[in-house]
Amino acid sequence: MAFLFGRGRARTNTIDLSKQAREQISKLNGPELVAESAKSELAKILAQMKLTMQGTHETESSPDQVYHLVTGLIQEDLLYLLATHLHKFPFESRKDIQVIFSSAFRFRPPSASPKSDPLALSYVVNNRPQVLIELCKGYEHRESAIPAGYVLREVLKNEAAAAVILYDDGEYDGPGMKGLTTIDRDRPSNGNGVFWKFFDWIDKSSFEVAADAFGTFRDLLTKHKELVPRYLAVNFELFFGKYNSILIQSKSYVTKRQSIKLLGEILLDRSNYNVMTAYVDSGEHLKITMNLLRSDQKMVQYEGFHVFKVFVANPHKSIAVQKILLMNREKLLVFLQHFLEDRTDDEQFIDEREFLIKQIRNMPPTPVQPQVRPGLIIGN
Repeated sequence: MAFLFGRGRARTNTIDLSKQAREQISKLNGPELVAESAKSELAKILAQMKLTMQGTHETESSPDQVYHLVTGLIQEDLLYLLATHLHKFPFESRKDIQVIFSSAFRFRPPSASPKSDPLALSYVVNNRPQVLIELCKGYEHRESAIPAGYVLREVLKNEAAAAVILYDDGEYDGPGMKGLTTIDRDRPSNGNGVFWKFFDWIDKSSFEVAADAFGTFRDLLTKHKELVPRYLAVNFELFFGKYNSILIQSKSYVTKRQSIKLLGEILLDRSNYNVMTAYVDSGEHLKITMNLLRSDQKMVQYEGFHVFKVFVANPHKSIAVQKILLMNREKLLVFLQHFLEDRTDDEQFIDEREFLIKQIRNMPPTPVQPQVRPGLIIGN
């Protein structure tokens, strides 16, 4: 009997933690003394929540207690409130919140199928997608960027969660905010959603925030091989307009280099074949890439080379691309002969450089109307 009573008290306390946390969060926007007192109380509550989720070195977490804590987080809308106020918490509390989110988004009740979505993640994706949007907005504050980013990268392994972020249109109750089934995947984006804010978070934030935001941005664009190609195809002009003007032209060396490398990965991914063919049909895109080859930063040149080779290796070059390559053929042949000569140990690069020289040299003297593509895949 003592065991049963002890179990009952643990369950009640676990549920109360969520109610107590919600009550204290409501005080964070009050007078300074009240807000500071609320932060102090919240720190204790959050620490207890983390212990419930993780257990200790001596005691494992109880699935029953974790279940009731997770349901409490859902019932009190605490996931949304914690995401919204994340930047207001002290450092240790932000770390605890990171653990709480990660644990909640991984938790499945013992009776659930291993193939089912975790309880809290399923609820958020289908009923409270604003939680994911607020986690993304953690990049608006230096204090919340790292813990929010950590949680996001775990969550983005789930395709539905990635879709919520990609298809957000900036409206609190817009498409996707009423559940995943409301998303129209063929509707062009209005450019106001949270995904499009990543461009500025990456380009204009402090180094630490920008680096974390880029990691999340990269995961969004590379993890899901059906979702993303369709999204990029529908939003081709908007996406690459921003990508080329903001990230590829960034004044930050790290952002510029990482962005060129990611562009190459996107174009050479088999799943993005249609996106790649559209990108390399553009003469303007080729001009941007050729300018990268002339950079005074060798790693920018190197990453730019891996984008340039997609244009040259394409057997169905557009008339615009052929004209630019032919107009600059002699200069390109001389330039490439001595391009990054110090990479003497990189046999793959040397072979690819020689291949491009041969391709450019053997182009016909005047542009030829390209044939219809048969479905060729360039790259990996």
